[in-house]
Amino acid sequence: MDRRRVLKNMGMSLGYMVATPTLLSIVQSCKSEPAITWTPEFLAQSQGNVLTKLVDIILPKTDTPSASEVQVDIFIDKFAQDVMEKEQQDFLKMSMTKFIDKALTDSGKENVEDLTTEDLEPVLASSLKYTKDQQAEMFETINSYTKAISEGTTAEIDDEISRFAFANNLRGMTIWGYKASEYVGEEVLAYLPVPGEYVACGDMQELTGGKAWSL
Repeated sequence: MDRRRVLKNMGMSLGYMVATPTLLSIVQSCKSEPAITWTPEFLAQSQGNVLTKLVDIILPKTDTPSASEVQVDIFIDKFAQDVMEKEQQDFLKMSMTKFIDKALTDSGKENVEDLTTEDLEPVLASSLKYTKDQQAEMFETINSYTKAISEGTTAEIDDEISRFAFANNLRGMTIWGYKASEYVGEEVLAYLPVPGEYVACGDMQELTGGKAWSL
């Protein structure tokens, strides 16, 4: 996969990127924490280890660093802890538990700590295999579920839909966190420190070689 080509075309399509002091502080804090010994603030340690493996499945090391090498796993954990609302936090933990349970069942293992990349990859792939129409139906179910929970109503959601919600959200946050990292922002995307030249209207191919701007 040509990682640079994919990233430069991604732009703002994810709809996640909002520049707030909280988010900027999260990005800054991730720079100094050693990825090898990081301790999750939101997730359990075993879940954090799974998260590290999953973000590297989504964005493995190629001609650019893997997701965990630019500490996307730490970023996601901090984002969940510091930014997500309580209902979002609960949904993330619930859906991740359903995902991990599936990986344990399929691999025949009992302990989360024993899950490998090889155990997690097929579960991630199967959780994202749906057509656009199927995804649309799932999103409707997810929205109904989260609305009911926010209103204090008892609600249930199918395990398969929970796994899809986790995998889909994780993929989006991984790409978002990767693009927000210092290395990718300066070395992969089009980077122009402020203050820079102001061009009111220009062709992206001419200005950046087709790359999306680093934010």
